[in-house]
Amino acid sequence: MPDVAPFRAVRYASPSESQTAPPYDVISPEERRRYLAADPYNVVRLTLADSEEEAGRLYRSWLEQGVLVEEEQPAAWAVRQDYVGPDGVARRREGILASLRAEPYETRAVLPHERTHAGPRESRLRLLRAAGAQLEPIFLLYDGEPPLAPPAGEPDLRAAGTSLWRVDGVSLPSAFAERQLLIADGHHRYETAVAYAAERGTPASARMMAVLVSTSDPGLEIFPTHRVFSGRPDIDPPGEEQPRVEDALAVLNAEPYDRAVAVAYRHGSARLVRGGPGELDVELVDRFGHEGIAYTPDAGEALRRVDAGEADTAFLLRATRIEDVFERARRGEVLPQKTTYFFPKLTSGLLFHPV
Repeated sequence: MPDVAPFRAVRYASPSESQTAPPYDVISPEERRRYLAADPYNVVRLTLADSEEEAGRLYRSWLEQGVLVEEEQPAAWAVRQDYVGPDGVARRREGILASLRAEPYETRAVLPHERTHAGPRESRLRLLRAAGAQLEPIFLLYDGEPPLAPPAGEPDLRAAGTSLWRVDGVSLPSAFAERQLLIADGHHRYETAVAYAAERGTPASARMMAVLVSTSDPGLEIFPTHRVFSGRPDIDPPGEEQPRVEDALAVLNAEPYDRAVAVAYRHGSARLVRGGPGELDVELVDRFGHEGIAYTPDAGEALRRVDAGEADTAFLLRATRIEDVFERARRGEVLPQKTTYFFPKLTSGLLFHPV
């Protein structure tokens, strides 16, 4: 039984788009420098500070100075993101931003679908201890119709293509009481929140900020993440040779989803590689291990790296279907890293969640 409820958010007293950024784990060092230069109060100074202790001191200082203020009443927030996807199509994705109780996966209230790594969990735990606040929301999916939608009128907050409307959210606890939630993005932060709750042992310490999106939302889209292997000339799987990579991609996209298939591109030639029945495309490629692997959502970049001699083999994949991810998660299975690529990422810096 997921515990979803309104909360008293902390926000910037004078919100500005220059204070926002994408989530910490998709920001390159060069982008970090750009965000730091953009605004003395950019959220990256908290989410990607030189040290977790510095981030904690800065967060408390901003509260004391009035840069950040706490909402007077608990609320939930209707979220709308207008975006153009990697495929060039304009879409609108809507969700609900609220407080979620982080609890162990064994309760089956919240389901994972990807493996995590110790390093990011330890770093985020140090940050959570230092700041005493959840600084970024995680992204969750649920089946069924949304219990609320953005109201008419101008949003209360708007930045970077994201709009937020304050709503009372009193219906949320009952609306989500019987729904399982799937982590779309934020596995490391969720597991960090579970560890922090166990460490502190208070009701407040178990809360975190989450954006919940229905799997039926027309703007929800998963895009593929392609695999590129360098220093791995041993990867040369048999398959059906295709005249051109464009032909291989056309055949790939016409294939049914009842078995895995991928395009393997080597030395300017493309072939269709097939997996077993019931296997996902990402699982087919996962057979080759992770040594020398890199990931990109850009198929053209994957091909370019092979053509330039920077990589040996590129695997071009189809997007993993949401229903397949949910089914595996309900069976207690975890999928390879970068199985899903949800675009756009959530915007950080609009709200914070004290714990």
